[in-house]
Amino acid sequence: MNVTASMFGMGVRLIGAAGVAAALALGAGSAVAQQKKGETKGTTPAAAATNNQSAWVKLCEKAPVLVKGKDGKEERTEKNICLTHHERLDGNTGMVLVSAAIRKVEGQDKEHLMVMVPLGMAIQPGLRAKIYNKAMWDAAQKNEKVDDTKLEAVKLNFSLCHPAGCTAEIELSPDLLGKMKSGAGMMVFSINANGQVIAFPVPLTGFEAALTGAPIDNVKYSEARKALMQQIALRQQAMIEEYKKKQAAAKAADPKAGGTQKK
Repeated sequence: MNVTASMFGMGVRLIGAAGVAAALALGAGSAVAQQKKGETKGTTPAAAATNNQSAWVKLCEKAPVLVKGKDGKEERTEKNICLTHHERLDGNTGMVLVSAAIRKVEGQDKEHLMVMVPLGMAIQPGLRAKIYNKAMWDAAQKNEKVDDTKLEAVKLNFSLCHPAGCTAEIELSPDLLGKMKSGAGMMVFSINANGQVIAFPVPLTGFEAALTGAPIDNVKYSEARKALMQQIALRQQAMIEEYKKKQAAAKAADPKAGGTQKK
């Protein structure tokens, strides 16, 4: 089956993100989740949509694809595509920090893991992913040093870039699937334009249940995501108003501050 651009676009719609969908042996023993001091932690629409702490949801939709008929010619048909999906948003801006999905296409035995990271990452190295056990994952979430040098790294090559980020993917092997089911989290590593290793944490809470369970209602998920984005927009507005108040207070305390004093 030929996976067309329109089919991939369907996957992009399913995993949201304002119309968006989703190295080397990095020696990332000391790399941890890039959580800056004072930064609001990422949030996920999945928890709101499923009313629990799961970081994953399954979303399914019919999409047009091209298949080869008996005569060898390509024919357009519709196939059901399911994405078992995790999306982490910046709690202050609503920007997608990282998203991951398992893509299953009706009639295909093979599944694929797709991961999307923000723009600004080096394309050639692609992404590297490692599955952490609970002890390693808990340490990473505390920004503690994690020795993951003995873990096998899975390489994902970038396949598509769009305004919200770049997506890399790999065929999902039984071994990788098993590790994801039993693991506590997946740490995704990339290299930015400055040559720095950046770590993107993807929790695996609820992954197996979402993968093997029934898909949730797409409308329900969209509504939950919309409500979450509205909360973030209100938070942004509150931050702007607070900044304006501080600026006004500073000006009132020192009218000459920021201005040019006449001689």
